[in-house]
Amino acid sequence: MLKKLNWWFILSLFVSIGVLIPIITVSISFFEDTSNYYQILKNTFLLEYILNSAVLLISVLAITFVIGTLTAYLVSFYEFPFSNFFKWALILSFAVPPYIYAYSLTAFFENYGTLFTILKNLFGEANYNKNIPKFDGVLGAVLSLSFSLYAYVYILSRASFLYQSQNLIDLGRSLGFSKFKSLYKLILPAARPAIVAGLSLVAMETLAEFGAVDFFSVNTLTTGIYNSWIAFDDLAFANRLSFFLLVFIFAVFILENFSRKKAKYHLNIKGGFKHKEKMKLNGKKAFGAFLFCFFIFFLSFLFPLSQMLYWTLKFPENILDLPIINLSLNTIYLVILSSLALIIFSLISNYGNRVSKNKTLNFLSTLSISGYAIPGVILAIAFITFVAWFDNNVIKVFSNFSIKKIFIGSILGLVIVYFVRFYSLAFNGIKSGYEKINYSVDESAYLLGYSKRKTFLNIHVPFLRNSLLFVLILISLEIIRELPITLILRPFNFETFATTAYISASEDLLEAAAAPALFLILIATLFIILTSKYILRTPNE
Repeated sequence: MLKKLNWWFILSLFVSIGVLIPIITVSISFFEDTSNYYQILKNTFLLEYILNSAVLLISVLAITFVIGTLTAYLVSFYEFPFSNFFKWALILSFAVPPYIYAYSLTAFFENYGTLFTILKNLFGEANYNKNIPKFDGVLGAVLSLSFSLYAYVYILSRASFLYQSQNLIDLGRSLGFSKFKSLYKLILPAARPAIVAGLSLVAMETLAEFGAVDFFSVNTLTTGIYNSWIAFDDLAFANRLSFFLLVFIFAVFILENFSRKKAKYHLNIKGGFKHKEKMKLNGKKAFGAFLFCFFIFFLSFLFPLSQMLYWTLKFPENILDLPIINLSLNTIYLVILSSLALIIFSLISNYGNRVSKNKTLNFLSTLSISGYAIPGVILAIAFITFVAWFDNNVIKVFSNFSIKKIFIGSILGLVIVYFVRFYSLAFNGIKSGYEKINYSVDESAYLLGYSKRKTFLNIHVPFLRNSLLFVLILISLEIIRELPITLILRPFNFETFATTAYISASEDLLEAAAAPALFLILIATLFIILTSKYILRTPNE
């Protein structure tokens, strides 16, 4: 028995338990007593939290489905002006978090904002505010989330479209289908698993979003969790709301799995697989395809980038007041510590699965990557709850020492929660690299006298360098964009570009939020460009 409990098994068990702690903590806390604030909120805003979350979810899913699938369909099946450019340019929306898009939307359409200035310069003095639409509240949140998140659907749909056979297109032609009918009768059903997977990611990000909905004063479960902890110091009720949010998340998973089981995802076509040939569009159709893709690219990326750049140049003093070096160093510090932890543990876990071939270990490893599905605000609150419980019920039984200061409001606490949140990205990124290493390589190394440790260090790690680089860039991108975890767990006076922009925007100082938001977009764009070849990689290209 002791021989079977090797350190690979124990490590994976440790990681899995670490990921399960937030879920267990939230579930247990649901039954704990709360303050009077719970009864007040239950009778007033709780239903509003749930309804607003549901409205946001349905609306964002509908818009991202349309935008994501149509853009993916156009660049995958047709050639038109700049189609190769749009292929990767449409993923740049990832560089603009929803909360920054919200700042841009408000700054452009607000009274005496950017649009007012443009109209004034073009047509002279007049009261244009009464004719300028206002995008705020639920509508503003829906638009901010949709244009920031549609790329999840675009990427996965595009990959699925590129896998589809020319035979599928030929089948539509033989049946006399129009291009539109072929799209919804054949192409979309064949791509259903990818589309559903993309929409599931959109759903989780929508339910987890804090910055945009808080900025537009939309009461959702996420803002309720944050306010319960920060404003009312009611940790128990924050966990109770977290439980409701987890129910939403689990419902998404259940619906996705149910959809996968009920649907037929492939067509049995005789003649074998034939690589699809792109159809060249001309005239009005080519212009229409270009216009639609450019419209989405402009709204999702160029618009927020231009708005933040405009405010930054208009108020240059905000750049001078911005501690760029300090914010950059803080970000680099978090990236280095988190990346090292994630890469090391992910390497070891993947290698442990490879050499042990243990079903229990494989199950635990699969379980351990579920942290990405849990919203950051829940992970942060659950972490605080667990540390407080462990400190009060375990540590203080044996001593007067408190561990709260070590883990709460510290870099260590941030790194731990980052680890749980982004472990799946690191594990799966390295796993994809490991799948390219044939087991015969390991056997040959053993025959040459290499130990398992030496095989791991001298053969596997060098082979995985591209996968490690990809994981590093991906983790860096996520940490740069991350807001609720950093906002809740950061040390005093420890700021990042994301938290600095949020604090300024929350004080209605959008012009001050522009500079850190611009730097965040530019840095994130750089990382996306560096990873684009991995994100868009397909066997057909």
